[in-house]
Amino acid sequence: MKNIVAGRVAASTTEFIELALGTPLDLWLGVEGESEMERAARMDAARDILADSPDFPDRVSQVAAEAIEAHAPELFNLTLLPARRPAGRRPYRGGVAARPPRHRKRCGRRFRR
Repeated sequence: MKNIVAGRVAASTTEFIELALGTPLDLWLGVEGESEMERAARMDAARDILADSPDFPDRVSQVAAEAIEAHAPELFNLTLLPARRPAGRRPYRGGVAARPPRHRKRCGRRFRR
């Protein structure tokens, strides 16, 4: 099966993603051993692309969802858990808790607190 994106055949997964996004992955992920100047230039280019294409994050999310659906659809199998109240907790009803009784010790003829 061929992976065709925008009329071009993708030879690898990386090329498929680059064709789908319209930008090279290295622009977003960087390359090992890049200098600070190269990194700054790469980040500038990425900022320009994001400024020119405000829908770019949505396209990235769509490409990621399609890739997951094609290669690992079980990740989309979600089960909703029933909502429960934590055991042992009662809802707050307002008011003040009762004060514990004060214990007095007997010392001679007088009570001492």
